[in-house]
Amino acid sequence: MPFLTQVRATPNLLTLMRLFILPFLVIEILDNNYAAAFALFALAGLTDALDGLLARWLSQRTTLGQYMDPIADKLLLSTLFVVLTHTNLIPRYVTVLVFSRDLGILLIATLLFATGTLRDFRPSLLGKCNTLVQILGVVCVLLERLWPTAWLSALSGGLLRLIAVLAPVSAAQYAWIVFRRVNSAPAAA
Repeated sequence: MPFLTQVRATPNLLTLMRLFILPFLVIEILDNNYAAAFALFALAGLTDALDGLLARWLSQRTTLGQYMDPIADKLLLSTLFVVLTHTNLIPRYVTVLVFSRDLGILLIATLLFATGTLRDFRPSLLGKCNTLVQILGVVCVLLERLWPTAWLSALSGGLLRLIAVLAPVSAAQYAWIVFRRVNSAPAAA
């Protein structure tokens, strides 16, 4: 499928919209406008949900979308972790652990892809849980700025501590899965 046709596919336009929202989301957080930031984050989440559904319903799954969607998701979450850490809403150690995990996975995947060793990098169940908890953590941190309550503060703190545990554990699981798959590939050949 030609590149421009892939770009114009509705799911990919939604993914591009998510990328377009990101700088405005950062601006709103830095300006302490958490109502607008939460609305933009919710809109970004909606585009993420819709792009996958529409890709299936409209039979518009594209190679560009397969790469662009997870990149947009990671860019959104990673940027939010950095900005929320900069504004002292997320502890530095949580963001360092999240980034270390993502950077490690990116390096391993790039090396394996570039060498042709392994080309299938589906996320594990633990990796998906990690992402879900990260999203919930960001939602709670933003909501806590809108409605400061003790229970929301406790929930945010608990989710951030859980992220600090899940990030390295899911990275280790990913490394183990890759190790097993790479070592079983020569045996199967």
